[in-house]
Amino acid sequence: MVTNKSSNIVDIIQKQRELFQTSKTKNVSFRIQQLKILKQALVENKQAIIQALKADLQKPEFESSIGEFRVINDIDNAIKYINNWTKPKKAPLAKEFFLYSAKIYPEPLGVALIIGAWNYPFNLIISPLIGAIAAGNCAVIKPSELAPHTSALIAEIINKYFDQEYIAVVEGGVETSQKLLAEKFDYIFFTGSTAVGKIVMEAAAKHLTPVTLELGGKSPCLVDTDINLEYTARRIIWGKFFNAGQTCIAPDYLLVDQKIKKDLVNVLQKFVKEFFGKNPEKSPDYARIINQKHFDRLTNFLQNGKILIGGETNYSERYIAPTLLDQVSLIDPVMQEEIFGPILPIIEYSDITEAIALINSQPKPLALYLFTNNKTLEKRVLQETSSGGVCINDTLMQFAVSSLPFGGVGDSGIGSYHGKASFDTFSHYKSVLQNSFWQDINWRYAPYKSILPILKRLVS
Repeated sequence: MVTNKSSNIVDIIQKQRELFQTSKTKNVSFRIQQLKILKQALVENKQAIIQALKADLQKPEFESSIGEFRVINDIDNAIKYINNWTKPKKAPLAKEFFLYSAKIYPEPLGVALIIGAWNYPFNLIISPLIGAIAAGNCAVIKPSELAPHTSALIAEIINKYFDQEYIAVVEGGVETSQKLLAEKFDYIFFTGSTAVGKIVMEAAAKHLTPVTLELGGKSPCLVDTDINLEYTARRIIWGKFFNAGQTCIAPDYLLVDQKIKKDLVNVLQKFVKEFFGKNPEKSPDYARIINQKHFDRLTNFLQNGKILIGGETNYSERYIAPTLLDQVSLIDPVMQEEIFGPILPIIEYSDITEAIALINSQPKPLALYLFTNNKTLEKRVLQETSSGGVCINDTLMQFAVSSLPFGGVGDSGIGSYHGKASFDTFSHYKSVLQNSFWQDINWRYAPYKSILPILKRLVS
Protein backbone atom coordinates (compact mmCIF):
# COMPACT_ATOMS: atom_id res chain seq x y z
CA MET A 1 0.00 0.00 0.00
CA VAL A 2 1.31 3.40 -0.98
CA THR A 3 0.06 6.38 0.98
CA ASN A 4 0.54 10.04 1.60
CA LYS A 5 -1.98 10.43 4.43
CA SER A 6 -0.44 11.57 7.71
CA SER A 7 -2.54 9.13 9.75
CA ASN A 8 -1.25 6.26 7.63
CA ILE A 9 2.31 7.56 7.96
CA VAL A 10 2.02 7.34 11.73
CA ASP A 11 0.58 3.83 11.41
CA ILE A 12 3.41 2.71 9.10
CA ILE A 13 6.08 3.98 11.48
CA GLN A 14 4.38 2.32 14.46
CA LYS A 15 4.16 -1.04 12.70
CA GLN A 16 7.82 -0.79 11.65
CA ARG A 17 8.81 -0.06 15.25
CA GLU A 18 6.86 -3.10 16.39
CA LEU A 19 8.64 -5.30 13.85
CA PHE A 20 12.02 -3.87 14.78
CA GLN A 21 11.40 -4.57 18.45
CA THR A 22 10.97 -8.26 17.68
CA SER A 23 14.68 -8.27 16.60
CA LYS A 24 13.71 -10.06 13.39
CA THR A 25 15.52 -7.52 11.21
CA LYS A 26 18.68 -7.87 13.30
CA ASN A 27 19.18 -11.49 12.23
CA VAL A 28 22.01 -11.57 9.71
CA SER A 29 20.42 -14.41 7.73
CA PHE A 30 17.27 -12.33 7.44
CA ARG A 31 19.26 -9.34 6.17
CA ILE A 32 20.99 -11.46 3.53
CA GLN A 33 17.65 -12.88 2.43
CA GLN A 34 16.17 -9.39 2.06
CA LEU A 35 19.17 -8.18 0.06
CA LYS A 36 18.73 -11.13 -2.28
CA ILE A 37 15.04 -10.30 -2.65
CA LEU A 38 15.93 -6.70 -3.45
CA LYS A 39 18.38 -7.82 -6.11
CA GLN A 40 15.77 -10.15 -7.60
CA ALA A 41 13.25 -7.30 -7.67
CA LEU A 42 15.66 -5.01 -9.52
CA VAL A 43 16.79 -7.63 -12.03
CA GLU A 44 13.24 -8.72 -12.83
CA ASN A 45 12.11 -5.12 -13.34
CA LYS A 46 15.19 -3.69 -15.04
CA GLN A 47 13.54 -2.85 -18.35
CA ALA A 48 10.56 -1.24 -16.63
CA ILE A 49 12.94 0.89 -14.56
CA ILE A 50 14.88 1.93 -17.66
CA GLN A 51 11.61 2.95 -19.33
CA ALA A 52 10.53 4.96 -16.27
CA LEU A 53 13.85 6.80 -16.26
CA LYS A 54 13.44 7.51 -19.97
CA ALA A 55 9.94 8.85 -19.36
CA ASP A 56 11.15 11.18 -16.59
CA LEU A 57 14.50 12.34 -17.99
CA GLN A 58 14.80 10.79 -21.44
CA LYS A 59 17.81 9.10 -19.91
CA PRO A 60 19.72 6.90 -22.40
CA GLU A 61 19.73 3.20 -21.53
CA PHE A 62 23.53 3.21 -21.23
CA GLU A 63 23.44 6.03 -18.69
CA SER A 64 20.68 4.26 -16.75
CA SER A 65 22.71 1.07 -16.72
CA ILE A 66 25.94 2.57 -15.37
CA GLY A 67 24.49 5.52 -13.46
CA GLU A 68 21.50 3.86 -11.81
CA PHE A 69 22.05 0.09 -11.84
CA ARG A 70 25.47 0.06 -10.17
CA VAL A 71 23.37 -0.64 -7.07
CA ILE A 72 23.34 -4.30 -8.13
CA ASN A 73 27.07 -4.39 -7.40
CA ASP A 74 26.39 -2.71 -4.05
CA ILE A 75 23.97 -5.49 -3.13
CA ASP A 76 26.48 -8.19 -4.10
CA ASN A 77 29.15 -6.39 -2.10
CA ALA A 78 26.93 -6.16 0.99
CA ILE A 79 25.99 -9.85 0.80
CA LYS A 80 29.67 -10.81 0.44
CA TYR A 81 30.91 -8.82 3.43
CA ILE A 82 27.94 -8.58 5.78
CA ASN A 83 29.12 -11.39 8.07
CA ASN A 84 32.39 -9.56 8.59
CA TRP A 85 30.71 -6.16 8.99
CA THR A 86 28.35 -7.43 11.70
CA LYS A 87 30.98 -9.22 13.81
CA PRO A 88 31.86 -7.53 17.11
CA LYS A 89 35.38 -6.13 16.94
CA LYS A 90 37.83 -6.35 19.81
CA ALA A 91 39.08 -3.06 21.21
CA PRO A 92 42.60 -2.70 22.70
CA LEU A 93 42.93 -2.24 26.44
CA ALA A 94 45.59 -0.69 28.65
CA LYS A 95 47.56 -3.11 30.84
CA GLU A 96 45.71 -2.09 34.01
CA PHE A 97 42.55 -3.54 32.44
CA PHE A 98 44.07 -7.02 32.14
CA LEU A 99 41.00 -8.60 33.74
CA TYR A 100 38.64 -7.01 31.22
CA SER A 101 37.59 -7.57 27.63
CA ALA A 102 36.34 -4.82 25.32
CA LYS A 103 34.34 -5.14 22.12
CA ILE A 104 32.46 -2.87 19.74
CA TYR A 105 29.12 -4.17 18.51
CA PRO A 106 27.42 -2.71 15.41
CA GLU A 107 23.68 -2.53 15.95
CA PRO A 108 20.86 -1.16 13.77
CA LEU A 109 19.38 2.21 14.61
CA GLY A 110 15.73 1.30 14.13
CA VAL A 111 13.35 2.94 11.65
CA ALA A 112 15.08 5.02 8.98
CA LEU A 113 13.65 7.62 6.61
CA ILE A 114 15.25 7.83 3.15
CA ILE A 115 14.37 10.80 0.94
CA GLY A 116 15.62 10.57 -2.64
CA ALA A 117 16.43 13.05 -5.40
CA TRP A 118 15.10 13.38 -8.93
CA ASN A 119 18.31 13.41 -10.98
CA TYR A 120 19.12 9.74 -10.27
CA PRO A 121 15.71 8.87 -8.88
CA PHE A 122 16.33 5.14 -8.73
CA ASN A 123 19.94 4.94 -7.54
CA LEU A 124 19.60 7.62 -4.88
CA ILE A 125 16.76 5.71 -3.20
CA ILE A 126 18.01 2.14 -3.58
CA SER A 127 21.67 2.75 -2.71
CA PRO A 128 21.02 4.01 0.84
CA LEU A 129 18.26 1.41 1.23
CA ILE A 130 20.89 -1.30 0.74
CA GLY A 131 22.84 0.12 3.68
CA ALA A 132 19.70 0.32 5.83
CA ILE A 133 18.84 -3.32 5.11
CA ALA A 134 22.40 -4.57 5.62
CA ALA A 135 22.59 -2.78 8.97
CA GLY A 136 19.31 -4.38 10.12
CA ASN A 137 16.88 -1.45 10.00
CA CYS A 138 13.32 -0.94 8.85
CA ALA A 139 12.87 1.86 6.32
CA VAL A 140 10.36 4.36 4.99
CA ILE A 141 11.40 5.62 1.58
CA LYS A 142 10.20 8.78 -0.15
CA PRO A 143 11.08 8.96 -3.87
CA SER A 144 11.18 12.34 -5.61
CA GLU A 145 7.83 13.49 -6.94
CA LEU A 146 9.69 15.34 -9.71
CA ALA A 147 10.41 11.97 -11.35
CA PRO A 148 6.84 10.62 -11.15
CA HIS A 149 7.23 7.57 -13.39
CA THR A 150 10.21 6.28 -11.44
CA SER A 151 8.56 7.11 -8.12
CA ALA A 152 5.42 5.16 -9.01
CA LEU A 153 7.45 2.19 -10.23
CA ILE A 154 9.60 2.11 -7.08
CA ALA A 155 6.41 2.09 -5.01
CA GLU A 156 4.96 -0.74 -7.10
CA ILE A 157 8.13 -2.85 -6.87
CA ILE A 158 8.73 -2.39 -3.15
CA ASN A 159 5.08 -3.08 -2.37
CA LYS A 160 5.23 -6.29 -4.38
CA TYR A 161 8.42 -7.72 -2.88
CA PHE A 162 8.40 -6.42 0.72
CA ASP A 163 5.97 -6.10 3.61
CA GLN A 164 5.10 -2.52 4.48
CA GLU A 165 5.93 -3.14 8.13
CA TYR A 166 9.53 -3.67 6.96
CA ILE A 167 10.00 -1.34 3.95
CA ALA A 168 7.33 1.15 2.96
CA VAL A 169 7.13 3.71 0.17
CA VAL A 170 5.40 7.03 0.74
CA GLU A 171 4.78 9.03 -2.43
CA GLY A 172 3.89 12.70 -2.64
CA GLY A 173 5.17 16.23 -2.84
CA VAL A 174 6.41 18.84 -0.39
CA GLU A 175 3.42 18.43 1.92
CA THR A 176 4.11 14.70 2.24
CA SER A 177 7.77 15.36 3.01
CA GLN A 178 6.73 17.83 5.71
CA LYS A 179 4.43 15.25 7.30
CA LEU A 180 7.19 12.66 7.28
CA LEU A 181 9.73 15.05 8.78
CA ALA A 182 7.29 15.93 11.57
CA GLU A 183 7.51 12.32 12.80
CA LYS A 184 10.21 10.76 14.93
CA PHE A 185 12.64 8.53 13.05
CA ASP A 186 15.84 6.92 14.27
CA TYR A 187 17.78 8.14 11.24
CA ILE A 188 17.16 10.39 8.23
CA PHE A 189 19.06 10.04 4.96
CA PHE A 190 18.41 12.89 2.55
CA THR A 191 19.72 13.56 -0.95
CA GLY A 192 18.95 16.91 -2.53
CA SER A 193 19.77 20.60 -2.50
CA THR A 194 21.60 22.46 0.23
CA ALA A 195 18.54 24.67 0.81
CA VAL A 196 16.23 21.71 1.44
CA GLY A 197 18.98 19.97 3.42
CA LYS A 198 18.81 22.81 5.94
CA ILE A 199 15.06 22.25 6.30
CA VAL A 200 15.59 18.52 6.83
CA MET A 201 18.26 19.13 9.45
CA GLU A 202 16.06 21.63 11.28
CA ALA A 203 13.20 19.13 11.41
CA ALA A 204 15.52 16.34 12.55
CA ALA A 205 16.91 18.53 15.34
CA LYS A 206 13.47 18.71 16.97
CA HIS A 207 13.70 14.97 17.62
CA LEU A 208 17.50 14.83 18.00
CA THR A 209 17.51 12.53 14.99
CA PRO A 210 20.91 11.96 13.34
CA VAL A 211 21.11 12.71 9.63
CA THR A 212 23.11 12.11 6.51
CA LEU A 213 22.75 14.98 4.05
CA GLU A 214 23.98 14.31 0.51
CA LEU A 215 23.87 17.75 -1.06
CA GLY A 216 25.93 19.34 -3.85
CA GLY A 217 27.62 22.58 -4.74
CA LYS A 218 29.81 24.06 -7.44
CA SER A 219 32.39 21.33 -8.05
CA PRO A 220 35.46 22.91 -9.68
CA CYS A 221 37.53 21.24 -12.37
CA LEU A 222 41.13 22.47 -12.29
CA VAL A 223 43.16 21.88 -15.46
CA ASP A 224 46.96 22.18 -15.43
CA THR A 225 49.29 22.40 -18.45
CA ASP A 226 50.93 19.02 -17.79
CA ILE A 227 48.15 16.82 -19.18
CA ASN A 228 47.09 14.61 -22.04
CA LEU A 229 44.88 17.13 -23.82
CA GLU A 230 42.68 14.65 -25.69
CA TYR A 231 42.01 12.42 -22.67
CA THR A 232 41.35 15.42 -20.45
CA ALA A 233 38.81 16.98 -22.82
CA ARG A 234 37.05 13.71 -23.47
CA ARG A 235 36.68 12.89 -19.77
CA ILE A 236 35.46 16.40 -18.93
CA ILE A 237 32.82 16.41 -21.68
CA TRP A 238 31.59 12.97 -20.64
CA GLY A 239 31.38 13.86 -16.95
CA LYS A 240 29.75 17.25 -17.51
CA PHE A 241 27.07 16.22 -19.99
CA PHE A 242 26.23 12.79 -18.56
CA ASN A 243 22.53 12.99 -17.66
CA ALA A 244 22.50 16.45 -19.31
CA GLY A 245 24.65 17.81 -16.52
CA GLN A 246 22.10 16.92 -13.84
CA THR A 247 24.61 15.22 -11.57
CA CYS A 248 25.53 16.47 -8.10
CA ILE A 249 29.22 15.78 -8.76
CA ALA A 250 29.34 17.05 -12.36
CA PRO A 251 32.18 19.48 -13.06
CA ASP A 252 30.41 22.79 -12.44
CA TYR A 253 33.04 25.08 -13.94
CA LEU A 254 36.53 24.80 -15.43
CA LEU A 255 39.61 26.57 -14.11
CA VAL A 256 42.11 26.34 -16.97
CA ASP A 257 45.70 27.51 -17.16
CA GLN A 258 45.71 30.33 -19.71
CA LYS A 259 48.66 28.74 -21.54
CA ILE A 260 46.49 25.87 -22.76
CA LYS A 261 43.03 27.37 -22.66
CA LYS A 262 42.72 27.90 -26.42
CA ASP A 263 43.88 24.37 -27.24
CA LEU A 264 41.64 22.81 -24.56
CA VAL A 265 38.59 24.74 -25.74
CA ASN A 266 39.12 23.51 -29.30
CA VAL A 267 39.32 19.89 -28.17
CA LEU A 268 36.34 20.26 -25.83
CA GLN A 269 34.24 21.49 -28.76
CA LYS A 270 35.48 18.62 -30.88
CA PHE A 271 34.27 16.05 -28.36
CA VAL A 272 30.87 17.70 -27.91
CA LYS A 273 30.34 17.17 -31.65
CA GLU A 274 31.86 13.68 -31.57
CA PHE A 275 29.68 12.52 -28.66
CA PHE A 276 26.36 14.10 -29.64
CA GLY A 277 26.62 15.00 -33.34
CA LYS A 278 26.01 18.31 -35.09
CA ASN A 279 22.50 18.46 -33.59
CA PRO A 280 22.52 16.98 -30.06
CA GLU A 281 18.73 17.35 -29.90
CA LYS A 282 18.52 14.39 -32.28
CA SER A 283 21.04 12.31 -30.34
CA PRO A 284 19.68 9.19 -28.60
CA ASP A 285 22.49 9.58 -26.07
CA TYR A 286 21.50 12.91 -24.56
CA ALA A 287 19.01 13.36 -21.72
CA ARG A 288 16.52 16.16 -21.05
CA ILE A 289 15.97 18.65 -18.24
CA ILE A 290 13.68 17.29 -15.52
CA ASN A 291 10.96 19.97 -15.73
CA GLN A 292 10.08 23.44 -17.01
CA LYS A 293 11.09 25.18 -13.77
CA HIS A 294 14.65 23.93 -14.03
CA PHE A 295 14.64 24.55 -17.78
CA ASP A 296 13.78 28.22 -17.20
CA ARG A 297 16.43 28.57 -14.51
CA LEU A 298 19.11 27.13 -16.80
CA THR A 299 18.16 29.13 -19.89
CA ASN A 300 18.68 32.32 -17.88
CA PHE A 301 22.31 31.27 -17.39
CA LEU A 302 22.78 31.33 -21.16
CA GLN A 303 22.69 35.13 -20.98
CA ASN A 304 26.03 35.06 -19.14
CA GLY A 305 29.39 35.17 -20.91
CA LYS A 306 30.01 34.16 -24.49
CA ILE A 307 28.66 30.92 -25.93
CA LEU A 308 31.43 28.94 -27.65
CA ILE A 309 29.26 26.01 -28.64
CA GLY A 310 25.67 25.07 -27.90
CA GLY A 311 23.13 27.46 -26.43
CA GLU A 312 20.20 26.07 -28.44
CA THR A 313 17.00 25.31 -26.52
CA ASN A 314 13.60 23.73 -27.12
CA TYR A 315 11.04 24.58 -24.46
CA SER A 316 8.50 21.91 -25.39
CA GLU A 317 11.17 19.19 -25.27
CA ARG A 318 12.95 20.61 -22.20
CA TYR A 319 16.10 20.48 -24.32
CA ILE A 320 19.21 22.54 -23.72
CA ALA A 321 22.20 21.83 -25.92
CA PRO A 322 25.59 20.97 -24.41
CA THR A 323 26.99 24.46 -23.91
CA LEU A 324 30.45 25.88 -23.25
CA LEU A 325 30.62 29.45 -21.90
CA ASP A 326 33.64 31.74 -22.09
CA GLN A 327 34.26 35.23 -20.68
CA VAL A 328 32.27 34.46 -17.54
CA SER A 329 32.54 36.75 -14.53
CA LEU A 330 32.55 35.42 -10.96
CA ILE A 331 29.62 37.72 -10.22
CA ASP A 332 27.49 36.37 -13.08
CA PRO A 333 24.41 34.37 -11.95
CA VAL A 334 25.87 31.22 -13.54
CA MET A 335 28.70 31.39 -10.99
CA GLN A 336 26.48 32.15 -8.00
CA GLU A 337 24.75 28.79 -7.64
CA GLU A 338 25.17 25.16 -8.63
CA ILE A 339 24.37 24.91 -12.33
CA PHE A 340 23.00 21.35 -12.36
CA GLY A 341 22.59 21.35 -16.11
CA PRO A 342 24.46 21.16 -19.45
CA ILE A 343 26.25 24.51 -19.19
CA LEU A 344 30.00 24.65 -18.54
CA PRO A 345 31.66 28.00 -17.77
CA ILE A 346 35.39 28.24 -18.56
CA ILE A 347 37.56 30.50 -16.43
CA GLU A 348 41.27 30.98 -17.07
CA TYR A 349 43.98 31.48 -14.49
CA SER A 350 47.59 32.58 -14.81
CA ASP A 351 48.84 31.40 -11.42
CA ILE A 352 47.83 28.31 -9.49
CA THR A 353 47.69 30.30 -6.26
CA GLU A 354 44.86 32.43 -7.61
CA ALA A 355 43.00 29.33 -8.83
CA ILE A 356 43.22 27.69 -5.41
CA ALA A 357 42.15 30.96 -3.77
CA LEU A 358 39.08 31.08 -6.04
CA ILE A 359 38.13 27.53 -5.07
CA ASN A 360 38.58 28.31 -1.39
CA SER A 361 36.47 31.46 -1.65
CA GLN A 362 33.44 29.31 -2.46
CA PRO A 363 31.50 26.94 -0.16
CA LYS A 364 33.17 23.53 0.08
CA PRO A 365 32.10 21.45 -2.95
CA LEU A 366 31.00 17.83 -3.10
CA ALA A 367 33.75 17.03 -5.61
CA LEU A 368 36.95 18.58 -6.86
CA TYR A 369 38.54 17.53 -10.15
CA LEU A 370 42.19 17.99 -11.00
CA PHE A 371 43.85 17.17 -14.31
CA THR A 372 47.63 17.08 -14.05
CA ASN A 373 50.70 14.85 -14.21
CA ASN A 374 52.48 17.17 -11.78
CA LYS A 375 52.76 15.35 -8.45
CA THR A 376 53.86 18.50 -6.63
CA LEU A 377 50.78 20.35 -7.85
CA GLU A 378 48.61 17.35 -7.00
CA LYS A 379 49.94 17.34 -3.43
CA ARG A 380 49.43 21.07 -3.08
CA VAL A 381 45.82 21.00 -4.28
CA LEU A 382 44.99 18.11 -1.96
CA GLN A 383 46.53 19.93 1.00
CA GLU A 384 45.21 23.42 0.33
CA THR A 385 41.59 22.70 -0.65
CA SER A 386 38.67 20.97 1.05
CA SER A 387 35.94 19.02 -0.72
CA GLY A 388 33.77 15.97 -0.19
CA GLY A 389 36.00 13.98 -2.52
CA VAL A 390 38.66 14.41 -5.18
CA CYS A 391 39.06 12.72 -8.54
CA ILE A 392 42.35 13.18 -10.37
CA ASN A 393 42.54 12.92 -14.18
CA ASP A 394 38.92 11.77 -14.51
CA THR A 395 35.36 12.80 -13.68
CA LEU A 396 32.41 11.13 -11.89
CA MET A 397 34.16 7.77 -11.52
CA GLN A 398 34.80 8.19 -7.78
CA PHE A 399 31.06 7.63 -7.26
CA ALA A 400 31.36 4.10 -8.67
CA VAL A 401 34.08 2.87 -6.27
CA SER A 402 32.26 1.27 -3.33
CA SER A 403 35.38 1.15 -1.17
CA LEU A 404 35.49 4.96 -1.18
CA PRO A 405 33.01 6.62 1.21
CA PHE A 406 30.94 9.14 -0.73
CA GLY A 407 29.74 12.33 0.93
CA GLY A 408 30.16 16.05 1.32
CA VAL A 409 31.69 18.50 3.75
CA GLY A 410 30.35 21.84 4.90
CA ASP A 411 27.63 23.10 2.56
CA SER A 412 27.96 20.01 0.37
CA GLY A 413 26.77 17.60 3.03
CA ILE A 414 27.12 15.64 6.24
CA GLY A 415 28.02 11.96 6.46
CA SER A 416 28.85 9.43 3.76
CA TYR A 417 27.77 6.12 2.25
CA HIS A 418 28.61 3.43 -0.34
CA GLY A 419 29.94 -0.02 0.54
CA LYS A 420 30.97 -0.41 4.16
CA ALA A 421 30.28 3.29 4.72
CA SER A 422 26.57 2.65 4.02
CA PHE A 423 26.50 -0.07 6.68
CA ASP A 424 28.29 2.27 9.10
CA THR A 425 25.87 5.11 8.38
CA PHE A 426 22.84 3.08 9.40
CA SER A 427 24.54 1.45 12.41
CA HIS A 428 25.31 2.46 15.97
CA TYR A 429 28.62 1.14 17.25
CA LYS A 430 27.93 0.03 20.82
CA SER A 431 30.91 -0.20 23.17
CA VAL A 432 30.82 -3.15 25.55
CA LEU A 433 33.27 -3.59 28.43
CA GLN A 434 33.22 -6.86 30.41
CA ASN A 435 34.96 -7.67 33.68
CA SER A 436 35.62 -11.18 35.00
CA PHE A 437 34.96 -12.88 38.31
CA TRP A 438 38.44 -14.35 38.40
CA GLN A 439 39.49 -11.92 41.13
CA ASP A 440 38.53 -8.49 42.46
CA ILE A 441 41.41 -6.14 43.19
CA ASN A 442 40.33 -3.63 45.82
CA TRP A 443 42.42 -0.64 44.73
CA ARG A 444 39.36 1.43 43.74
CA TYR A 445 37.19 0.83 46.80
CA ALA A 446 36.80 3.12 49.83
CA PRO A 447 38.33 3.89 52.22
CA TYR A 448 40.85 5.58 49.87
CA LYS A 449 43.40 6.66 52.51
CA SER A 450 45.78 3.70 52.11
CA ILE A 451 45.45 3.63 48.31
CA LEU A 452 45.92 7.34 47.57
CA PRO A 453 49.75 7.46 48.08
CA ILE A 454 50.16 4.51 45.69
CA LEU A 455 47.91 6.14 43.11
CA LYS A 456 49.89 9.39 43.29
CA ARG A 457 53.15 7.55 42.63
CA LEU A 458 51.62 5.76 39.64
CA VAL A 459 50.28 8.90 37.93
CA SER A 460 53.16 11.26 38.77
